[in-house]
Amino acid sequence: MNPGDELKKYGVSRETFLQLEQFVVLLKEWNEKINLVSHKSIDDVWCRHVLDSAQLVNYIPDNTKLLLDIGSGSGFPAIVLAIMLQAKYPELKLILVESITKKAVYLKDVCAKLGLANVFVENDRVENIVFKNVDIITARAVAALDVLCGYAYKAGNKRTKMLLLKGKSYNTEHEAALQKWQYNIHVHKNEYSEEGVILEITNIRKR
Repeated sequence: MNPGDELKKYGVSRETFLQLEQFVVLLKEWNEKINLVSHKSIDDVWCRHVLDSAQLVNYIPDNTKLLLDIGSGSGFPAIVLAIMLQAKYPELKLILVESITKKAVYLKDVCAKLGLANVFVENDRVENIVFKNVDIITARAVAALDVLCGYAYKAGNKRTKMLLLKGKSYNTEHEAALQKWQYNIHVHKNEYSEEGVILEITNIRKR
């Protein structure tokens, strides 16, 4: 699979692709210092991580002003989305929450070197930060669905949408979350993972 050709279907320009390439270079450099992604998956970084993140742009509405990424870690999906959306949505603000200091330092370094002025990194636990009127919440391999619903309930409103990259155990998490929460859910196929799905969740409310 040619990542450049694959990214064209998401409207990625040559300039944006070059910025994504620069991000991958920075990721690999930092991955030698701290554990961001597994050394096995770094060899297939474009499919396993970049394209996996890029597909979320299909579910982000035009009027999105504030995107909150929980447990940003290696920068997936948030940095990929920031690069892809900066030209299309210049007013879009992204807040990346990462509790591990060395990973937050990495994220800040990447944002500075890529010139991502619309991205802000919060080095704290998400439950310690007050957010209001978040439009989109993203998360990838961070916490169980019921926990993420709790964060979304506090940070958003009825229009807030969660976009979650989940694995094959998502249905078990969904059943557990329904003990505490009600929400509308759409399960989308993950184009780059046979076992993965994208959960699109809206209208989160307590039972």
